[in-house]
Amino acid sequence: MRASDAERERVAETLREAVAEGRLEMDEFEQRLDATYRARTHGELEPLVRDLPVPGAPVRQGIGAEPARGSAADWPSRIGGTPTSSGGFAFWGGFSRKGHWTVGPTFTAFSMWGGGEIDLREARFAEREVVIRCFTIMGGLQVTVPPDLEVQVRGFGIMGGFGEHSRLDEDPEPAPGSPRVRVTGFALMGGVGVERKRRKAEKRRLQEQERLRLQKPDPGDGRKELG
Repeated sequence: MRASDAERERVAETLREAVAEGRLEMDEFEQRLDATYRARTHGELEPLVRDLPVPGAPVRQGIGAEPARGSAADWPSRIGGTPTSSGGFAFWGGFSRKGHWTVGPTFTAFSMWGGGEIDLREARFAEREVVIRCFTIMGGLQVTVPPDLEVQVRGFGIMGGFGEHSRLDEDPEPAPGSPRVRVTGFALMGGVGVERKRRKAEKRRLQEQERLRLQKPDPGDGRKELG
């Protein structure tokens, strides 16, 4: 059966989600995407998404649902497990917690004449309710969170700063099912920053999506005017 433009676009969106989640490398993504827009039938489209989150489903059915975006796609699977770290300490030095790690219900960070990095973008959460306690004296602590995580900042600064900021043009609403994170503590002659920032894979997906949107030809461009 002949494939429609809408079906090709749904396959392309499935591929974009797959590369954002790390299921596809960029070179394989580009090859499949090129094959998607060249496909003319369902039989050509189906193999391109057979091994992705909708395996074995016919193209006209399996790719019809709108996929969850960003962290919302996997929040339920990221809650639960044994904590791999309950705190960080830096004195004339630094510490880092980032990548794939499991944060416990309470995480305590302290830095004096040093710094620490707490990155939750790829983290798992032992429980849905999490408290991150940040204390710094003449030092700095940075907490990085994904855009759709529910976060409350309750700390204060004394001759220093304790606050939240974002590199995003517009902050999204917290995703349903995301953990609730409270960041508390104080900064004395130092700083604690909470920053909303997308994962690298998600930024690549958005950039690729925008590039394809700009390159996609207008279906009406090839039509000849009658008259």
